Amino acid sequence: MTSTPPPPSWWEPLLTRVRSARTADFTPLPTPSAGGRASAVLVLLGEDQPGEPDVLLLQRAATLRNHAGQPAFPGGAADPDDVDLRATALREAEEEVGLDPSSVTVLADLPRLWIPVSGFVVTPILAWWHRPHPVHPREPAEVAHVTRMPIRELVDPDNRLQVRHASGWVGPAFQLRGMLVWGFTAGVLSTLLEMAGWSGPWPADRIIDLPPSPPTVSSPEPVAGPG
Repeated sequence: MTSTPPPPSWWEPLLTRVRSARTADFTPLPTPSAGGRASAVLVLLGEDQPGEPDVLLLQRAATLRNHAGQPAFPGGAADPDDVDLRATALREAEEEVGLDPSSVTVLADLPRLWIPVSGFVVTPILAWWHRPHPVHPREPAEVAHVTRMPIRELVDPDNRLQVRHASGWVGPAFQLRGMLVWGFTAGVLSTLLEMAGWSGPWPADRIIDLPPSPPTVSSPEPVAGPG
């Protein structure tokens, strides 16, 4: 029986820090004690080369009614058959991009985060992709693109900015590889980059209005595992 390799050293100090994380570390919005639809997303960190962490992101199809063209973590609403929210995140990732749950080691549950506009209460599940393999959109009508986004590109100041929503809300964003990552996903990423000590100074005064239709890229080929 093959043993699971331990997480590489770059997981620290992130892993220690998230174990004491609070909702307020991620959002000023308090999570209701009751109500809201339970859901989970998978924040999956792997490495293509030793010491070079990346995170798995997908981009929703441009034709969807909700979140059209928006980059996101794999995930979705809990099903009655899910044992827990970790199972929800892994099931959704398998359905969306063909992720093999046995290739993943779940390391921590992050605080429950409320998204008022949708009524979801989302638990990000932090995990180590100990055995990366090719993934791809399983339902092109729902997922347009899948990518392993290198952390070094996310922390590059040239790729960081803030976006202003029509409502007046302003939040962190990342613009790279033809995608504009914003909203919930960008907020979680921004916080985790800080907790890990990976983030450096970036131009928070670079603010753009959120485009009515965020750019969408296609992914005709699977995203490969390690080279």
